[in-house]
Amino acid sequence: MNEVAPLRILVMDDEPQIHRFLAPALEAASYTPLRAMTMAEGLRLAAERAPALVLLDLGLPDGDGKLAIPRLRGFTAAPVVVLSARDQEVEKVAALDAGADDYVEKPFALGELLARIRAALRRAGAAAQQPAATIVRAGPLEVDLGRRTARVAGGEPLKLTPREWDLLAALVRGGEGRVVTQRQLLTAVWGLAHVEDAQYLRVYVGHLRQKLGHAASLIRTEPGVGYRFGTE
Repeated sequence: MNEVAPLRILVMDDEPQIHRFLAPALEAASYTPLRAMTMAEGLRLAAERAPALVLLDLGLPDGDGKLAIPRLRGFTAAPVVVLSARDQEVEKVAALDAGADDYVEKPFALGELLARIRAALRRAGAAAQQPAATIVRAGPLEVDLGRRTARVAGGEPLKLTPREWDLLAALVRGGEGRVVTQRQLLTAVWGLAHVEDAQYLRVYVGHLRQKLGHAASLIRTEPGVGYRFGTE
């Protein structure tokens, strides 16, 4: 009988105490931790060992961790979860816009971090298994991306304006439970000329929630950052 090898989690952080804390916790959760103290070492390990997920600190000694995200994206689809003491909204938005899948502030609760890891791995697995999926279901909502329709609890298709549909589709395509930043949504729906027009977004999110009715809670606000779609 073949045993499934534990998933590898790459921890890119220059704080030894973080590694001492996380290594046994990840092993207890049936992961294999990989340790990197610098960006260069982390990128090398990511290329050589193909981790299932990367935990990334932003304050690395050889560069801002945000710079590692597009470099990782160049050769791996592994989710990137940022771990950082930087709690300013601008830092969260910049990391997510760079391609991070999630952002966890230090100090963090171990249970929450492990839950975020599981959620990111589930999303990555679902995306790999269903690359051409056009129908997405979350709670009572069914969204058919191919036919551009959305239904709540099997009812009639919702009467959405083109902008409302584009907004819903952008959130759905972002992935269940994943933050989609204001900038990403504004670019997808209104174009680069409107990336600073956050008021557009607030108004249309309000309209969309009204039309979703009891499924409105599927669109969750991340204050100052963006929105999450889904039931997680």
